[in-house]
Amino acid sequence: MSQVNRRDFLRVAAVAVGSGVALKASQPGAEATVWQIDPALCVQCGRCATNCVINPSAVKCVHSYPICGYCDLCGAYLQPAAKTRDTGAESQLCPMAAIQRTHIEGVYYQYTIDEELCVGCGKCVKGCAMFGNGSLYLQVKRDLCVNCNDCAIARECPSGAMHRVPLSESYLLKTDPPPEAQG
Repeated sequence: MSQVNRRDFLRVAAVAVGSGVALKASQPGAEATVWQIDPALCVQCGRCATNCVINPSAVKCVHSYPICGYCDLCGAYLQPAAKTRDTGAESQLCPMAAIQRTHIEGVYYQYTIDEELCVGCGKCVKGCAMFGNGSLYLQVKRDLCVNCNDCAIARECPSGAMHRVPLSESYLLKTDPPPEAQG
């Protein structure tokens, strides 16, 4: 008999629990709930990448384009000690190269997140918050999440940023610069 590791066991259990949530949601008067990260509470601890029963994590980096500065020197894209501002792997902060940099004009660049590569580690989010305007944040992608009843990420989240919300509520999004950045 083969050994079942903890992650595989939790993945099967999560699917079973998710089926139960779907059954409950189909009952009259019951609204399904989903997991969501409050970007104002998230401290980018990296636990979303390591505690999710899905591998890679259902948590992904999201980019708020309305508040992005389109910087040449992007703290989310480049290593703090990068010698050059280029797309070389040695210069990139993301360990998975999930951030794509596209030149717009002059010193302006657009940054997009490749969700297939993103593991939800939060390194880029932390870099953006420390050296930028906080336009990157983490969020649970509902199409990937198996909606565990007892989310392993929520149990390990040191800031309490992960919580359940009714499915009818939209994602918590960052759309405005933080008050301290407004001047």
